[in-house]
Amino acid sequence: MRSYQDEDFLAFRDISPQAPTHVLIIPKTHITSSAELTEGQQKLVGRLIIVAKNLAEKEGVAKRGYRLVINCGPDGGQVVPHLHLHLIGGRRLDDRLG
Repeated sequence: MRSYQDEDFLAFRDISPQAPTHVLIIPKTHITSSAELTEGQQKLVGRLIIVAKNLAEKEGVAKRGYRLVINCGPDGGQVVPHLHLHLIGGRRLDDRLG
C-alpha cells in the first residue's frame, strides 16, 4: 500500500515503523485527540475502525492478527496533536504496553 484516501481519511506508512506493517490512519477533520471526541463524531470514529480493518485485509495481516492503537495526550504517547490510529502487524506482537 502506498497510501489510501477517501472523503474522510488519509492513510500512509509510518516513517518510524514498529512492525513490518505500520500504517497511520488520519481523519481529515481536525480532532486534537480522542479526549476531544464528541457524541456527534461516533460515526466518524466507527468508520475509522472499519477503514483500519479494510487496510489490514489489503496489507495481508488480517488473518494472523494486528493491533490498533490510538495514543491520547503526552503521557499516552501522543506526539502529533491530531487524532490518528496506528495499524500495526506483520509479526507477532508481545503484550507489553509501552
